[in-house]
Amino acid sequence: MASILDQFGRTISASDIRRLREPAAAPTLAGVRPVISGYPAEGMTPTRLADIHRAAAEGDSLRYLELAEDIEERDLHYAGVLGTRKRAVAQLPIAVVAVSDDQRHQQHKDLVQRWVDTGVLEMALFDILDAVGKGFSVTEIEWATDGGWIRPGRLIYRLPRWFEASREDGDTILLRESATLQPLAPHKFLVHRHPSKSGLVMRSGLARLASWAWMLKAYTARDWAMFVQSYGQPVRIGRYGPEASQEDRDVLWSAVANIAGDCAAIIPRSMDIEFVQTGDLKANGELYQQRCEYLERLISKAVLGQTATTDAISGGHAVGREHRLVQEDIERSDARLVSVSVSRQLVQSLVAFNFGPQDAYPQIRIGRPDEVPLSVVVDAVHKLVPLGLRVEASELRDRLGLSEPGKLADGTPNPDVEVLGSGPGEPHRPPLALPPPQQPPAELPRLARHLVSRHVTQPDPDLVGQLTDRLALDAQGALAGLTDQIREVLQSAESYAELQARLAALQLEPREMALAMTRAFAVAHLTGQAAVLDELGLAPGGAGRAP
Repeated sequence: MASILDQFGRTISASDIRRLREPAAAPTLAGVRPVISGYPAEGMTPTRLADIHRAAAEGDSLRYLELAEDIEERDLHYAGVLGTRKRAVAQLPIAVVAVSDDQRHQQHKDLVQRWVDTGVLEMALFDILDAVGKGFSVTEIEWATDGGWIRPGRLIYRLPRWFEASREDGDTILLRESATLQPLAPHKFLVHRHPSKSGLVMRSGLARLASWAWMLKAYTARDWAMFVQSYGQPVRIGRYGPEASQEDRDVLWSAVANIAGDCAAIIPRSMDIEFVQTGDLKANGELYQQRCEYLERLISKAVLGQTATTDAISGGHAVGREHRLVQEDIERSDARLVSVSVSRQLVQSLVAFNFGPQDAYPQIRIGRPDEVPLSVVVDAVHKLVPLGLRVEASELRDRLGLSEPGKLADGTPNPDVEVLGSGPGEPHRPPLALPPPQQPPAELPRLARHLVSRHVTQPDPDLVGQLTDRLALDAQGALAGLTDQIREVLQSAESYAELQARLAALQLEPREMALAMTRAFAVAHLTGQAAVLDELGLAPGGAGRAP
């Protein structure tokens, strides 16, 4: 008889299955899982920070996990870049991949897809990605029954400080329970590990790196605030003469002291207040700003792998493109790690609870599909369809963002636009021949004769000039059509190699340009003939002239 096994290969009893509906890591008011947290970031020093990191690596991570949460609330830049990285994955599409086309595997896929469509996983992705900063995250699965099938009704985020890594292997996550650490209940938790480096789970979170930069920036920001407080307003010096009484001195001191906050005072006419400006305050203040920005760029590099998408730094389009590619690489890596965790720890349980244990299970895929660039698809269809390649028109319309074409007058679909290429049982249709090049208009010879007649009978030089302007206008339109195609390739190419390849494969249509040049050559030739006839006196209606 088949039975359901836990992650350690042990059989799960009926009582264990009933306990899946009960919370296993709920917060406690007076126990070891309180909602109220400490704030170790207050008064942080390098020595204290080093002690916190050392204790976390040795099996006491409570203060470290509290600090990791604390600096997310204190450092706006760290919170921004960390949130950007987590949201980049949390909003990606979620797909379900079946093991095979077998009907049984398709049923498994449909079950998982049905659960994904409920939005439970999508809502929990951001919390699952809390592991990016802390190295791991724990999500409790609240199982529910709905219409005869068992599914995760809720994915509940549990605070990482309620858990601890095993001191035996440094990797197994245990639940804090009274004075001991208990193993996690099987099929009840989704533990996601998201290491930024190889090693112990408590030493693999980005918060361990960012905490040093945060502390140094906090010192700099405090010094900057003290500098602004001290030198943001000029130093006031009150001068009094030897005849000033103690009462006069008290009045002067009160005026000097209060002018910093109130910027107003009343003093006797005989007294004087001097405002002393310190030299080059701007340069001194920029030193603090530059140090803070430098530390923020280090945080950006640690979290996002680059700085161009977060910091206003100078750089060309190529630099920005390279930094964006780095961010996309990190996004794909994060999405794959989450996909593996969800597939192994949640999808397998979901399928096993409803269909029994299986040899293989469907997989969750989070991420953008690897689509071929649209220009490459269009070029391939243009070249391969005439050779017999069959392409579904609906698929091509979806890629192009085009709607489905209308039907024929009798209400039947138009077969010529539904499938590109020959259909089954249909003879192969040869590729459509390109239309023949347009010939010069038939009126061109008549225009030439008219040009000769007018040119030799009327001494008006504007006729040739007007024709030249018209031909230049025609050529300008034809040339613009060619340059627009080249400009489109230049703007859409993402690298020099791609630009070189696409320019080499570019097939420009010189038909309009050739027609304009034909007209220009004809007009130039006939204009020359008209000038010769005029010179020889052989023009129609002209008086003959001996050479």
